[in-house]
Amino acid sequence: MFTTDLIHSFLFQSARSYPEKTALVQGTERVSYRELARRAERVTQWLLRHNVQPGDRVAILTEQASEYAAAYFGILAAGGIVIGLNTQTSNHALSTVLTDSGSSIVLSHKKFQKYSSIINDQDSVLRYETDIRSLWENGERFDPRTLPRINPEDIGQIIYTSGTTGTPKGVMLRHRNLVVNTQSIISYLGLTEHDKVMAVLPFFYSYGNSLLLTHIAVGGTLIVNWSFLYPNLILDQMVAEGVTGFSGVPSSFAILLHRTAVKKYTFPKLRYLTQAGAAMSPTLAVDLSAVFSDAKIFIMYGQTEASARLSFLMPDRIVDKAGSIGKAIPGVTLEICRPDGTTAEADEVGEIVASGENIMAGYWHNAEESANVLKNGKLWTGDLARVDHDGFIFIESRKSDMIKSGAHKIAPKEIEEAIMQCRGIHEVAVVGHEDTILGEKIVAFIVFKENYTISKKEVLKHCRRNLPLFKTPHEIILLDELPKTSTGKIKKTELKK
Repeated sequence: MFTTDLIHSFLFQSARSYPEKTALVQGTERVSYRELARRAERVTQWLLRHNVQPGDRVAILTEQASEYAAAYFGILAAGGIVIGLNTQTSNHALSTVLTDSGSSIVLSHKKFQKYSSIINDQDSVLRYETDIRSLWENGERFDPRTLPRINPEDIGQIIYTSGTTGTPKGVMLRHRNLVVNTQSIISYLGLTEHDKVMAVLPFFYSYGNSLLLTHIAVGGTLIVNWSFLYPNLILDQMVAEGVTGFSGVPSSFAILLHRTAVKKYTFPKLRYLTQAGAAMSPTLAVDLSAVFSDAKIFIMYGQTEASARLSFLMPDRIVDKAGSIGKAIPGVTLEICRPDGTTAEADEVGEIVASGENIMAGYWHNAEESANVLKNGKLWTGDLARVDHDGFIFIESRKSDMIKSGAHKIAPKEIEEAIMQCRGIHEVAVVGHEDTILGEKIVAFIVFKENYTISKKEVLKHCRRNLPLFKTPHEIILLDELPKTSTGKIKKTELKK
């Protein structure tokens, strides 16, 4: 087990222990730990030469995994705060994050130079935009005497939420937050230097960030493919590289099960799957366990505000506790609370409240929003849940997702799970839409599996058999795809429009 209290030490410690071992694979590029550490050191030296001070925000914009990782650890070693930028961006989105964070430098891949005018015209403290790769190809040799003193309580990273429910907020994470969460994940997954993970989630996303940190910390290998356009190629790569783990969001697994030839493959070295990012329906979980019968499946729950992870369901409980997010990870305490802060009874719905060293410092320059979710050192997650008599937690809904129809408050999750049990369903999302009589009517957006044609009447008939009348959708809309963020989360605010 690694021992460090600073995030960037993960890389440099693994580079000392496993210098020639492959750290990252992406396309034809294979980068060793020794080389990745060298690149990160060159980034650090360049930043220090350009007067980056502890606490300065430095942004990263690239689709190249080795560039991102070198910049990430290099920024941290220089005392900077990492701002990972979404590569599926726009002029407005880019300007918003850079201006809000006050980033002084953008390290980017040359492909993103098309945004140069936006980056340099913004009203901020931005001083430089430079091509990451040039920093280690033409940069100065590293001088460790120039390194600043960094405290574990210093902010190491600001991750902007994906914005499924509104304007993205900058989540401030200390070195300590990320270190303890990384250590906990390594512990319950049993990760070692022998592990190779198929990383399909971008590193600028909280879940992808945790994959980067956990595997670099143990000296493992990240097999990176951030394109899901050709999922069969990802399956080929999993076999060829002998991956031991695959991490995805529910939509990742739905695509593998319904839109690939996954049942024709065998994965002799695959030992675990992890799922997080959104709730996975019990139907999808059961289907997944049938296809990957030799792999342990970890259903996980977390938030960016918690440095990624809060709970997990042990693989041997996936059937008898179907739909549960399990129990708190090591080092975290989870409670189900009423609005007044008192603890809810078993099977009583309340809000998940989390405490532990992984909880964020707050939202960047947003004291009001911080105070709304951080109370007495605890994180009020906004997720409504119940705990059964065995201590297993079951999420009912996000507070913001609740549909108020007539006299009823309805959680979309129950309706979504019922619809997923209908044959031929690939994905579903349920939202409330303004209605003059009911207040909100229930609208279900459905994507069918390939080569399936089912009528809306058949879906409604299925709902009436499996749901109370007041929870039956008032309208069904068929789509080819659900709108999602780049990290696979469904954009329910877009569906509501």
